[in-house]
Amino acid sequence: MDLLETLVVARTGDIGGFAVRRALPSVKRRMVGPFVFLDQMGPAEFIIGHGLDVRPHPHIGLATVTYLFEGEILHRDSLGTIQPIRPGAVNWMTAGRGISHSERTAPELRARGFSLFGIQSWVALPAHAEETDPAFVHHPVDDLPVIEGEGKRVRVIAGAMYGAASPVATLTETFYADAALDAGASIPLPADQEERAVYVVQGRIDIAGDRFEPGQLLVFRPGDAITVTALEPARLMLLGGAAMDGPRHIWWNFVSSSKDRIEQAKADWKAGRFGAVPDDAEFIPLPER
Repeated sequence: MDLLETLVVARTGDIGGFAVRRALPSVKRRMVGPFVFLDQMGPAEFIIGHGLDVRPHPHIGLATVTYLFEGEILHRDSLGTIQPIRPGAVNWMTAGRGISHSERTAPELRARGFSLFGIQSWVALPAHAEETDPAFVHHPVDDLPVIEGEGKRVRVIAGAMYGAASPVATLTETFYADAALDAGASIPLPADQEERAVYVVQGRIDIAGDRFEPGQLLVFRPGDAITVTALEPARLMLLGGAAMDGPRHIWWNFVSSSKDRIEQAKADWKAGRFGAVPDDAEFIPLPER
């Protein structure tokens, strides 16, 4: 397909005891705009007494973006934040020079069983902001604009699309949206963005006569007119933005334009210099190389 620059098939991984599909980073594509990491969590069903358990762990040089379709995750971080994330809302945590956080299932959900389904992404920070102070912002579902009609419903998570702008602040040109399409519905991908991709969460889609399946990340060439048509009810993540201001090194949960900075972050985590997460002291140790 001439319009397609790269096709990435998400590989299966594991976080907190359940399977995820990881589309970024990949050997075929390291980043799309500022997006340096993209995981599909679930859909998964947790029986009574079980839940998500991602213990306290560190980050530098990025913002984590948690977005759910189903379920709930309890976020805690070393700033003292304790915030549940629910479907359609956004938790945007800027790690900057360093933060630690955990993601777990609250006791009341464990007591009755629940489902979990969503997307976790990392947005790399521009080089001039990699050492910014850590911060956390929560945007409830009603904060984010939704465009509806002609068989589609699009929630703009970040940036501006289709005449609507998200209140989520970003440090580089970024667009990010959750698009639900009825069978036969179509949606254009913004043509004014330098780097653009579609991640197929659910349902099969058609683009210029080619068909694509769930778990595929489609990266497009800049400038081309792209229209996605759902062959059945489908859910997509639309993402991208300006090309990053240089390559990024990724090791474990650390992202940086400098390898030396990542080495320093390893030493800081080992020495306990990232700060404690309230009510959650069972941290993840530094992995062996």
